[in-house]
Amino acid sequence: MTYPDGDNLVCAQCGHEWPINDPIQEDEAGLIVKDANGNLLADGDTVTLIKDLKVKGSSTTLKVGTKIKGIRLVSGDHEVDCKTEAGNMLLKACFLKKA
Repeated sequence: MTYPDGDNLVCAQCGHEWPINDPIQEDEAGLIVKDANGNLLADGDTVTLIKDLKVKGSSTTLKVGTKIKGIRLVSGDHEVDCKTEAGNMLLKACFLKKA
């Protein structure tokens, strides 16, 4: 749920802004993203929501326990790009646990 604003991307949910051309922070193994329990996440993993998340600008709420398959890791404040029943979204890894 991001939108471009000049040279930045803006999260519609929390208002966080970051440069579009933000360099990906990674080590030799690749992008490091951990879930709420400290487990490493990778592209294609299945995760579960640990908290109800209200979708800003919509009356939809993603319920706790919702499984999300085939995640993709991206750089920025919202590290997980995924498809949900509410559409494509960027989520913070702190609200997810590896299934």
